[in-house]
This record gives sequence, C-alpha cells and structure tokens, in this order.
Amino acid sequence: MKKTFKLNIEGKHPERLFEAIKHEVRKYVKRERNKALPAGSNYWAFDCRFGATEAEAEEVRLAVIIDLMDKIKAAGGEGFYVEILARAATRKPRAYDDDLDNDEDLGD
Repeated sequence: MKKTFKLNIEGKHPERLFEAIKHEVRKYVKRERNKALPAGSNYWAFDCRFGATEAEAEEVRLAVIIDLMDKIKAAGGEGFYVEILARAATRKPRAYDDDLDNDEDLGD
C-alpha cells in the first residue's frame, strides 16, 4: 500500500473520514497477514514509511503508524503519506544459554 490520504474532503465529515482511513490501513495489514507464507518463511514483516508527503516520508515501525496519523490530525495537517509493504521473513530461534541450566549459579 502506497497512498496519500487527504484529511479534508468537501462533503465528508472529517472525523468519519479519519476513522475510515485508519480502518483501511488496519484492513490492509490484516489481509496481508492472512496470505499464505512462501516456503522457508514463518511470518510477514512490514516495511513502513510515513510522512506529510511522499518526499518527506521516513521509515517507521508498523506499531506507531496509527499514533503518527493521530499526531498529524491533531496538528491540523491536510493529509499524509503511508507506505506499507509486506515481505516474507524468517525468525531465527533464540540461542540457548547453557548458563541458565546451572543450578550452582542460582545461589542454592
């Protein structure tokens, strides 16, 4: 999803429009997460950019996009640019630490 959203459209209530934009972003993320993963991958990672315009967009985490939208709206911005691209990724298992099994280190 690469899209520029306008917050003030004539004939539409601004609050309802803003909630519809947030719903569209959440719906896109949910749809992408529900797609089948390619072989060798175990989760969907999202590369995200956000800014007032496409040229000003900076990389951000997916978890903060809604908060950034709220900040733009509170500041009276006219719109913003959102880019969310899904990619298949693989998490590596955590390294097992042998020191945690040693009861002598617990002070018993």
